[in-house]
Amino acid sequence: MTERETDRPWRPLRGGMALRLLLATSIAAPLALGGPAGAQAPAAPQAGTATDAAPAPGAPPPVSLAPAPAGSQPAVIGAVHLPRDLSPWSMFASADIVVKTVMIGLAFASVVTWTVWLAKSIELLLARRRVRVALEAIGEERSLAAATARVGARRGIAASFLAAAAHELELSSDAAAREGIKERVASRLARLEAAAARDMNKGTGVLATIGSTAPFVGLFGTVWGIMNSFIGISKAQTTNLAVVAPGIAEALLATAIGLFAAIPAVIIYNQFARWIGGYRGLLGDASAEVLRLVSRDLDRGIAAVGAAKRELPRAAE
Repeated sequence: MTERETDRPWRPLRGGMALRLLLATSIAAPLALGGPAGAQAPAAPQAGTATDAAPAPGAPPPVSLAPAPAGSQPAVIGAVHLPRDLSPWSMFASADIVVKTVMIGLAFASVVTWTVWLAKSIELLLARRRVRVALEAIGEERSLAAATARVGARRGIAASFLAAAAHELELSSDAAAREGIKERVASRLARLEAAAARDMNKGTGVLATIGSTAPFVGLFGTVWGIMNSFIGISKAQTTNLAVVAPGIAEALLATAIGLFAAIPAVIIYNQFARWIGGYRGLLGDASAEVLRLVSRDLDRGIAAVGAAKRELPRAAE
């Protein structure tokens, strides 16, 4: 290049040269960004290659790597044996024989509780009514003979009080000390009162037994059911809640039945204790009324005592 040419000012390239440079740049840029990985694309397998060849004799079958369907899920261990219905009857039917025995025993205890409640409620109601009526009648009379004639033919403990007092007066008719007669009559009345209270308490002891033992019997069924649940976990080799849920539900059902039997038994026992206490108070009032009649007759003399003795057989008829 001559000195004249170097001294020329720079001129823009012609249109053809600029177009060629632009095309070369646009082709080279994607190749530079892709690198060697983009230049070497794996060739698609062709039919008839070694990949489609049959496996050699004796070789294990090829493992399929196809993905599982979207809707399929792994089966739960023991799901076939799990109860679908967890109602109380279904849990009782599928329970262990020990848990079933506990449930049946507690159900029977509950039936006994309500039977005792019905029978003793009727008995207490009638006994309290008879004592109240007899107490009013005795309080209105002035002598033992009149009270015996009015109340002696009725049923109830008050008639027994009058009969015992008249009998003791007959036995002590030749005694001189009147205070001793009163003490003997009071002793007979106290024994009758205690016997009546014992008779009324019959049947309430079973309520105390059920109320104190039923929760622990239900707890025994609970422990047994939970123990079976843990045994099921060890056999199934899984900690899935669906495996242990039925056994735990059966155990809790045994506890619920135990409480269902115990709670009413305790409430009914306490109610009977209050009612029997009131009944014993009525018996004490009737006994005191009979003692007052005896004391009144003794102060009046033997004639009144003899009248009471004559009224006793007549009232018994």
